[in-house]
Amino acid sequence: MSSSTPAPAATPLSDADYLAKARATLDQVEAKVDAWLDADVVDIDSHRSGGLLELSMPGGSKIIINTQAPLQEIWLATRAGGYHFRYVEGLWLDTRSSAEFLHLLSEQASAQAGQVLNFSA
Repeated sequence: MSSSTPAPAATPLSDADYLAKARATLDQVEAKVDAWLDADVVDIDSHRSGGLLELSMPGGSKIIINTQAPLQEIWLATRAGGYHFRYVEGLWLDTRSSAEFLHLLSEQASAQAGQVLNFSA
């Protein structure tokens, strides 16, 4: 989607559905980081506490992913800025640009790690 197109309205979710989808997204990110560590691809340390996942990147920068249950959003904080995502028809889309969460996370993590990292693959 275009970087100037705001995300369409969020798909209505029950609180339980939101929590399940948000948890699955954090699980997916954690599993990818663990796989990269096991394969010696990149040294990213992850720490999860409830709905907050902190990624310590090579070089000392951090990426923070945080669930926001009252808003049914996932927030992403990177060196380049902060992003808010809501669930729209099966995807977490940025509320300002409509960028998809895993795509934007891949771009930001790649920039902060100094190598190509793809959370979608």
